[in-house]
Amino acid sequence: MRSTERDVVRFEDGTPSVLHDQVVVEEPLELRIGETPIAVVMRTPGDDADLALGFALSEGILIDPSELEAVVEVGENRLRLDTTRRIDVDRFRRNLYTSSSCGVCGKGSIDAVRITVPEFPDRPAVEGTVLVKLPGRMRERQATFARTGGLHAAALFTMDGVFQVVREDIGRHNAVDKVIGAAARDAWPLTSLVLMVSGRISFEIVQKAAMAGIPCVAGVSAASSLAIELGSEVGMTVVGFLRDGTFNLYTGRVG
Repeated sequence: MRSTERDVVRFEDGTPSVLHDQVVVEEPLELRIGETPIAVVMRTPGDDADLALGFALSEGILIDPSELEAVVEVGENRLRLDTTRRIDVDRFRRNLYTSSSCGVCGKGSIDAVRITVPEFPDRPAVEGTVLVKLPGRMRERQATFARTGGLHAAALFTMDGVFQVVREDIGRHNAVDKVIGAAARDAWPLTSLVLMVSGRISFEIVQKAAMAGIPCVAGVSAASSLAIELGSEVGMTVVGFLRDGTFNLYTGRVG
């Protein structure tokens, strides 16, 4: 259940009225490798198997989707990832809750924040005429946002703008993990796709995209300094303020 109904008091011109409103559901999800918990993420329920796979890939826990044998529900809001090889869980374990707004919160040390990501070979640049169409195409598919106004979204498109998949979540980084996990079942790495996000572009979003091999990240809001630095280091195209037919190119190339 991605949304639920609550009574709210709405004020219009100073006059209150009681309304039934749809609000986003937020619940914890514990992820385990074997019997060992490695993370608790605060997420919007739905597409949890995608979230688990995308999280494992974008955090470097798994190198390839084929290393995941199964995602098993082991209790309410608890998933176990069964893998084909032994995982050093202490290396990846997060020691605190990961909030819906901060993906890197709970890392064991600052050294664990920056994951080694591959550099991108020179690829054809995405066309600017393609980029400006992506926000609208994603927005058309944000069904829960349309009801609640309270979810982020991440979507993947081909380099020529063909829609592939979209996922929604209260956390920006969760939405990215969900969309990576969904796409990874069909192809890996995701070297010919553009990632579109509904908010700002943080360091972790660029990092997760880079771990998935995604060469271009675009968002409707700003990019952070660390996001730009990492994008520049690995040769990624990072585009911000993509809305109303305009955008900022922070790093990389646009055709």
